[in-house]
Amino acid sequence: MRSLPAPQPLQEPPARRRRPRVAGIAVPLLLLATCAAAAEARLAPRDEALLENVQRRGVAYFIEQSHPVSGLTRDRAPWREGAEPSTAPSSVAATGFALTAWCIGEQRGWLPQGEARRRALAVLRTVARRHAHERGWLYHFVDAATGERVWRSEASTVDTALFLQGAIFAREHLRDPEVAALVDVIYRRIDWHWALNGGETLSHGWRPEGGFIPHRWDTYAEMMGLYLLGIGAPSGPLPPAVWRAWRRGPWVEQGGRRFIQCGPLFTHQYAHAWFDFRGRRDGGVDYWRNSVDATLAQRAWAAAQRTRFPLWSEDLWGLTASDSARGYLPWGTPGPDEDLSDGTLVPCAPGGSLPFAPRECLAALQRMREVGGAAVWGRYGFADAFNPHTGWVASDVIGINVGIMVVMAENLRGGLVWREFMRAPEVRRGMRRAGLAPAEPRAVLAVLPP
Repeated sequence: MRSLPAPQPLQEPPARRRRPRVAGIAVPLLLLATCAAAAEARLAPRDEALLENVQRRGVAYFIEQSHPVSGLTRDRAPWREGAEPSTAPSSVAATGFALTAWCIGEQRGWLPQGEARRRALAVLRTVARRHAHERGWLYHFVDAATGERVWRSEASTVDTALFLQGAIFAREHLRDPEVAALVDVIYRRIDWHWALNGGETLSHGWRPEGGFIPHRWDTYAEMMGLYLLGIGAPSGPLPPAVWRAWRRGPWVEQGGRRFIQCGPLFTHQYAHAWFDFRGRRDGGVDYWRNSVDATLAQRAWAAAQRTRFPLWSEDLWGLTASDSARGYLPWGTPGPDEDLSDGTLVPCAPGGSLPFAPRECLAALQRMREVGGAAVWGRYGFADAFNPHTGWVASDVIGINVGIMVVMAENLRGGLVWREFMRAPEVRRGMRRAGLAPAEPRAVLAVLPP
């Protein structure tokens, strides 16, 4: 596998233009407004500086860890200065986050004008022409240089959706004819009905050695975007009935909050990174409020564990799937799921929930910087995970964990990703057919006090 060239510094941003801010009165969770546009969060200078740093370092990951020819993004990489270059394969989901991160980086002045388009064209040409796939479903892990399948990985339905969400955002942001044509080729070739495998819900994926994976996307998790893209697809779309076919559960009550539980916080974040669910219900569940409640419930649960983990508190919390001293773990808030916690903290847990609970998540990230210091902060921002009780620190960052922080910080700061992704006709069609029409007054981002 080809190694990456020496990392190059990002372009210095131009002088920041003063952007209008929306004045408002702080409320605990949501502010109701009749305007359809998102309100930009009013952040304290200290918090603004942290998010600027987190995002800029995150964008650097997607520049330096994407192959210079194919554009495919590596699944993980060491975060310490001077570390050996990553030899990890490409993750198709990380590549979807890269497509979004490049556009954010150029919009904020960290990349030269035209760089996001150049990179988007390189990777979209690779995915359209030589990335391994099965009936349009992209293999989860491939060689970053060639696009050939590695690790006997699956043609993954949800990871294809994460890539496609990033590609659609890039198309809407860049407004480039060739980008649009390539995204159309990639989207139209997906065989949505084949992935149902004779059932009412989509399979997790397919492998040539054994066929379809037996597990299905039949219970609430990170797959809402997958179904909405399928229902709104331009060719061979899924019937709207599939949106009702998956189970909304299990419901739990924690700290006075009742919500659908799925322990790792990423399951409550990934669809929301691109799809704007604020003010939308399908007649049964407010998915935005569900993610707010899941986030705040994890914070309360973590604070209640101080007899086990003395450093955890309402200002130092966060668990989602990450590396650990025992390997990669899908840990999170226990409920029906097993409690795997050992005192480790995962920065992208609060980082990926920034729009749901800005004050609480920013406090957690600030406290992580204070407690972890230089031992957990490097070239790409936070280490993937660390345990302040034992001193263990992950040696890598993981692309999708970096990506969710970059995207959700952008949604908090100005709503760019939501605003541009939501104008895509396939996205609007999928949400409309699923019954997720916007209601008035529309719930918008909580406005923080000055």
